[in-house]
Amino acid sequence: MPEPIDEAAISALMPELRAVMREAADIARPYFREGGQTTARIWSKAGGSPVTEADVAVDTFLKIRLSELVPRAAWLSEETADDPARIGRDLVWIVDPIDGTRAFLSGHPDWSIAVALLSQGEPLIGFVHAPALGTAYEAVRGRGATRDGAPIAASEPSALRGARITGPKPMLDRLTRGAGPDPDFTRIERIPSLALRLVRVADGSVDVGLVSSDARDWDLAAADLVLREAGGTVCDLAGQPTIYNKAVPVHGELLAAPSSLRDPVLAAWGGRGRTV
Repeated sequence: MPEPIDEAAISALMPELRAVMREAADIARPYFREGGQTTARIWSKAGGSPVTEADVAVDTFLKIRLSELVPRAAWLSEETADDPARIGRDLVWIVDPIDGTRAFLSGHPDWSIAVALLSQGEPLIGFVHAPALGTAYEAVRGRGATRDGAPIAASEPSALRGARITGPKPMLDRLTRGAGPDPDFTRIERIPSLALRLVRVADGSVDVGLVSSDARDWDLAAADLVLREAGGTVCDLAGQPTIYNKAVPVHGELLAAPSSLRDPVLAAWGGRGRTV
């Protein structure tokens, strides 16, 4: 088995990756019109979800540049045909060229470019850039997480009561019912980009982010690492951590929360919550 990428190689790689992310943002940004319809050509993929020429342009650019930087890494992206050769590879790029395509289409600024490098099945490097907001999150395993270069940390509430939560309404309703009388949640408008939903838990602006079933590796992996490094967790609603680079890279319902809220959220989801 090839040796894992070492610490010195990671340090040397990071400035180049930041430059690549900036270039990717520069490719996507001209197609976006805040408050209005994108200028990009649009068509539908199998299953009916939209894709634009911006998605394809960013994906093509990232595949070329990231493969140049780490030639032995396999590839998994929303906009590239899946190659089963990625299974079992020690290094894998996981890429969403535009996460939150519907937001991008309609002029909502909450879309992002998400890039993760897996090492032996776990996220090693993660970038989540929001070009319309001028915001960039990044993390390296064991080195913490940053937003625009400044260290970030998830909130540390001692109880679920009063939490700021976001996600699909059916999931929010179930969590509210299970949390006991008067949970006093602040419901935050749903964040279209799943990657941004997770990193806002990482920077402390959201306490609990809920994700409906059918999220894919590329929606999650980069932001998952940012959240882990900021003191949070992403897991399923049985408490199991996310597993990446499976043959079918699809996930069930998930929660993102500070470590201090993981168990209270799971208890509330199961209808056993007690707010204090």
